[in-house]
Amino acid sequence: MAKIFKITLTDWNGAVRGKPYRKIAIQENASLYNLAAVALAEFDFDMDHLFGFYDNLKNWARSEEGYELFADVGERMNFPGVRKAKVSKVFHTPKQKMLLLFDYGDEWRFIVQYLEDGDLRGTKLPALLEAKGEAPDQYGGFSDENDEDEV
Repeated sequence: MAKIFKITLTDWNGAVRGKPYRKIAIQENASLYNLAAVALAEFDFDMDHLFGFYDNLKNWARSEEGYELFADVGERMNFPGVRKAKVSKVFHTPKQKMLLLFDYGDEWRFIVQYLEDGDLRGTKLPALLEAKGEAPDQYGGFSDENDEDEV
């Protein structure tokens, strides 16, 4: 079985209407780390920053449930890591949502909504099922080449 998710880029208030989203399917035994990697790849983001999943969609710092890559890299945190947390254990109820906060400096926010389990036999997982809207540039057009030209 596969877990099907809708990943929507959001603002600091958790608004999703009209925002770009991706619908993906991932193995039910995948980790939250794998889920984040697939979600970020579908938005053309490099997975080069720390991230976490949080149950408070608007204020991640006030979350009661969370999973953080910090814990996996040896930091003492309030929440467990993302590498051992299984998607099937964390997302168990359809329509359940968590905030995926990526890059604690820029605070890219994605609402991760578990939609349903699906029998996708014959489909190579993970899979992109639907894409709507343009993905933003992760670095806002910044590149090292531009810096060299200005010197």
